[in-house]
Amino acid sequence: MTQTTEAPNTATTTGNFPGQTLGIVGLVLAFIMSLAGIVVSAIALRESSAAGFKNPIAQAGLITSVVLTVVGVMAAIVSIVMVVAIWQSCGYMGSGVHMMQNGLSLDCNF
Repeated sequence: MTQTTEAPNTATTTGNFPGQTLGIVGLVLAFIMSLAGIVVSAIALRESSAAGFKNPIAQAGLITSVVLTVVGVMAAIVSIVMVVAIWQSCGYMGSGVHMMQNGLSLDCNF
């Protein structure tokens, strides 16, 4: 009679599990390139959940990436609106430096 022994689960003995490294990379990318952080964190979550592990670092990376992406898009929209408003004001007033009602100057010399 032969006995088979199973190899120990290296994920529990070493502390590593599938998607852990990608989760860390995704969290770091959340602050550098948020769209890449979304992709990498989502892959890390999928790998971890397929292996039966929770990956809170990947979850944090995904949430952070999404929030920073939304904030970045909102900042871009506000910036575009402000630039268009300034261009319209300069088109209305003509070239030169103009004093606004609030005491600020608007330089329309492009």
